Amino acid sequence: MQIVLLFIGAYLLGSISFSYIITKGLKKEDIRKLGSGNAGATNTLRVIGVGPAIGVLLLDGLKGMIPVWAASGLHYNMTAAIASGAMAIIGHNWPIYYGFKGGKGVATTIGVFVVASFIPSLISGIFVILLIAATRYVSLGSIVFMILTPALMVILKTIPYDAALCASLIGVLSIWRHRTNISRLLKGNERKIGH
Repeated sequence: MQIVLLFIGAYLLGSISFSYIITKGLKKEDIRKLGSGNAGATNTLRVIGVGPAIGVLLLDGLKGMIPVWAASGLHYNMTAAIASGAMAIIGHNWPIYYGFKGGKGVATTIGVFVVASFIPSLISGIFVILLIAATRYVSLGSIVFMILTPALMVILKTIPYDAALCASLIGVLSIWRHRTNISRLLKGNERKIGH
């Protein structure tokens, strides 16, 4: 019963859309009707600017961190902790408070991965920052992070294999949420950051 309550709490926490709240507060508009229509940090950057985008990135990341910390604090294994984080990601993507229309869950997934396995997340993060700086494609960096981090968890054996598998499934979910971005990348018309 405790784990069920933890999952429900993680989903409800994940459902809080900071990009929506901040944009509504500053522009009195729904971010899902502006820019790319995505309720996330990248669209916040395009619509409002750097400061609010950093705030959204950190707060959305925290949504992924808290359930993993909570599950670990309650002495659940790492697989259960990552699954708890996955519920926050699901909440972010399909938020109950906003008609189940949310973002792509990248920052929340980063939060889950960082707490679950810091070194693979750090290595992937550094590589992805360099990749985004070189290509200006945030979506490409996000996709690479979702592939590389779980792979490094397995290669470096930083967490049990079943936990890394759970992380891989989260990565697959994020890649699926980026399917339109992947299509645009392949066609060469994906929007670059700063343009």
